[in-house]
Amino acid sequence: MKPAAPDTIAAIATPPGRGAVGMVRISGPLTPRICQALAGDLPPPRRAVLRSFRDSSGQPVDQGLLLYFPSPRSYTGEDVLELHGHGGPVVLGLLLQAACAAGARPARPGEFSERAFLNGCIDLAQAEAVADLIDASSRSAARAALHSLQGEFSRRVQGLLDELIAVRADLEAALDFADEEVPWITPQTLHERIAGLVEITEDLSREAAHGRRLREGMTVAIAGRPNVGKSTLLNRLAGAEAAIVSPHAGTTRDLLREHITIDGLPLTVIDTAGLRDSDDPVEREGVRRAWSALEKAELILFLAEDPQGLTAADAGLLAKLPQDIETLLLLNKCDLSARPPQRGQDEQGRVTLRLSAAAGQGLDLLKAEIKRAAGFTSAGAEGLFTARARHLDALHQAKASLRLARAHAARNESPELIAEELRLSQQALDEITGRFSSEDLLGRIFASFCIGK
Repeated sequence: MKPAAPDTIAAIATPPGRGAVGMVRISGPLTPRICQALAGDLPPPRRAVLRSFRDSSGQPVDQGLLLYFPSPRSYTGEDVLELHGHGGPVVLGLLLQAACAAGARPARPGEFSERAFLNGCIDLAQAEAVADLIDASSRSAARAALHSLQGEFSRRVQGLLDELIAVRADLEAALDFADEEVPWITPQTLHERIAGLVEITEDLSREAAHGRRLREGMTVAIAGRPNVGKSTLLNRLAGAEAAIVSPHAGTTRDLLREHITIDGLPLTVIDTAGLRDSDDPVEREGVRRAWSALEKAELILFLAEDPQGLTAADAGLLAKLPQDIETLLLLNKCDLSARPPQRGQDEQGRVTLRLSAAAGQGLDLLKAEIKRAAGFTSAGAEGLFTARARHLDALHQAKASLRLARAHAARNESPELIAEELRLSQQALDEITGRFSSEDLLGRIFASFCIGK
């Protein structure tokens, strides 16, 4: 890990525009000198004091609170100064100019968090959680981001790494001292320990996927024949007239997306064109786009009509749906068949729900199934942490290497092959917390942060 840059940075750390309070943040070795230029002597550490703030010409421009956090007990691990004044853009601009005139330079986006990472105050997953907490779109997402910021995800990864390193150490010792007996290093025991690592990694991957859905949401596509109630269902879930509802078949020609939240779970719900053959070139294009959207969805809601039951046409469309994407079979319009909403399963083990989108019956069952498919419940969300696509990729790589190592061990193959796969797995996991990270990766991550954070 490289040391933090020796220069001093400054930035306005509150959003642009007018506000009751605004804040300029400064970090680096020149912080005491800059404090003297802007507000006088350094105050006692971590104690707010009232000061007058001066611009670069020494003229008073504001009055507010001054806070000083000496190294290493600060957010960045460096000397940090915060000037809390009135939130006028002119005033804050003058204070930032004064800080730069006294020796600082404008901070890059995310540079304060980057320095915190480089100085060992937080790891990379925690640094990303800072941005996730700021961008959280729901209470549950904010709580999960806070759990990650407090190190929950990092501790889970580190626990897995500790187990993996222990297996690597014993295996490497057995390779280095092949002439001596190492009691545990039998093929069966080695296989069992690696199998345990695979299981832990799979569990962590599932939880990380749930955490990613809290942060980024899940894509749900509504499909079915024309006039089965797809647009009505979208409107009911969205709580607004988002889609045109008509008794005429083929009303929906294009994809219609609505962003909604169910008990803290963000969703992108896509209403698709009715699936059928058509001579109309516009409708054919709509059907083509519908199938494309179904291929990319994470959950499919397939609608049929409860009064008719599942028709041969419905069964044919179900067979064409992507088999690797979970599908809920919704028997809509149960108000017309005078049957109550109900959850069940078909012969293939697929969840079936009887409901009425028009009457609003059975929507609680549907929402519960959507949350289950996302691996999310209101109670279970308390322990979730946020995760990003790169975290899932790293866990996938680690899991793939561990599975290869397990296969080698099961066949009692060369221990050198097993050792190499374990090394690759550890390297992938190290990328999550930043123990092993390229400069390009760090640049991409922190560039997405806001200035002042």
